[in-house]
Amino acid sequence: MAKFDFHDLTTAPPASKPILEGVAKELGFVPALYAGLAESPTALRIYLDTSRAFGASSLTPVEQQVVLLAVSVANGCEFCVAAHSFIARNLVKVPSPVVDALRAKGRLPDSRLHELAQFTRRVVTDRGWVPDAAVEEFLSAGFTRAQVLDVIVGVSHKTLSNYANHLLRTPVDPAFASEVWSSVGA
Repeated sequence: MAKFDFHDLTTAPPASKPILEGVAKELGFVPALYAGLAESPTALRIYLDTSRAFGASSLTPVEQQVVLLAVSVANGCEFCVAAHSFIARNLVKVPSPVVDALRAKGRLPDSRLHELAQFTRRVVTDRGWVPDAAVEEFLSAGFTRAQVLDVIVGVSHKTLSNYANHLLRTPVDPAFASEVWSSVGA
């Protein structure tokens, strides 16, 4: 098994150090995902750039977390499910029944958010080849054609981190430990 390093401010490649310093200043710590991505300054930069871009999308913060959790569950990323469950519940204030349903691949109590989760899962499982009828259902739920593409941005962003976490075998940070989730049986 390949072993990857999780860098800190003393071990990170020179181009990653200022990025990690900014993350530490903003969040108060360097999440393990960022520490692992720091091995490639390009991967770390792209991850943060796509995060900012998705954060500026036309989806609300709650809708963004629905997308990020739906992708992470679909991809079986234990780190990202824990991190985004924590962020969704504690920072964005997504109602717990919504977070719980996303984690269980269940029906969301809000029909619009449920359609968003369903559409997001279709994008992931169908690798973008979503049938026209599913796109029409998404649009009929009140979403726009621009938001179809915003979902793609969210899927791209999370797929990068989900796949990186799989390869890195990223441990869940203590900050997210209350939201540990297992892909086994999910």
